[in-house]
Amino acid sequence: MGKHFHQPVDATKVPRFAGHATFMRLPAVASAHGLDIALAGIPWDGGTTNRAGARHGPREVRNYSSLMRSTHHVFKTEPFKIANIADVGDLDVNPIDLLDGLRLIEAGIASILEAGAIPLCVGGDHLTTLPVLRAIAKSQAVGLIHFDAHSDTNDTYFGNNPFTHGTPFRRAIEEKLIDPGRTVQIGIRGSIYGPDEHDWAIAQGVRIIYMEEFAERGAEDVIAEVRRIVGGLPTYVTFDIDSIDPSMAPGTGTPEIGGFSTREAQQLIRLLDGLNLVGADIVEVAPPFDVGGMTSIAGATMMFELMCILARQIDRTRGLLPS
Repeated sequence: MGKHFHQPVDATKVPRFAGHATFMRLPAVASAHGLDIALAGIPWDGGTTNRAGARHGPREVRNYSSLMRSTHHVFKTEPFKIANIADVGDLDVNPIDLLDGLRLIEAGIASILEAGAIPLCVGGDHLTTLPVLRAIAKSQAVGLIHFDAHSDTNDTYFGNNPFTHGTPFRRAIEEKLIDPGRTVQIGIRGSIYGPDEHDWAIAQGVRIIYMEEFAERGAEDVIAEVRRIVGGLPTYVTFDIDSIDPSMAPGTGTPEIGGFSTREAQQLIRLLDGLNLVGADIVEVAPPFDVGGMTSIAGATMMFELMCILARQIDRTRGLLPS
């Protein structure tokens, strides 16, 4: 199994700083046909309300993903041997027309799904998740596991603008793309616009696990609840890099102190192993605000963690791993 799967460049033969920059040093391919997992960039931050720069995230995450090796040291999983994975490049975007940008992203994800692959994306600001969900949940609402400092369920900004990186999950609920009763937000913290800011989301049935609750309960207990909530039905994972404390991931548009450590973030993702995942993303990596590549390597590492659990899921569907 896997002898015809794409393989990364061998770092013992070609130095990590050499060659073309692709996600995980995998081949760049023109389409997702034949892939199990399609790694895609979404270089678009048209929904940013303050510090722009996440449009540069995919390129830098590609650079730092050269530091990822071929085997997960905890699972002992070799993802490139059990799933066919490649870099399908960046989706088409429109940096000056927000609605057209959303349309193009949705179309790009739709082409990946039509090819039969699971999308694993790197944004881009968090509004990029909305068109991804529009493609994934076209026929059925999905569950959502959402790691973030912010709920992103506000209504409008700057008058009556419904599309910003602070509104994607309100729109996703309204458009029936995600099931609010199967939606969990983890790591929410920081100052808010008013005491009722999260009331709408809670009223819809969204489970918000604030950072203070996470700190008290720990990762295993929290994810046990997450697994009960999302169950075995199709679920999407979205990981905002600002869920990590800015001391470890400063390169992001809206940093909030008091976040996850990178080690906690890795543990949280690993505990999702075995769920029915239909896609995932890493968003809000903004290299212009980074320090020494800290945020880009955090993004690349979380991408590797997600890729490994997606590969293990593919393996299970082939009957090679126990369920």
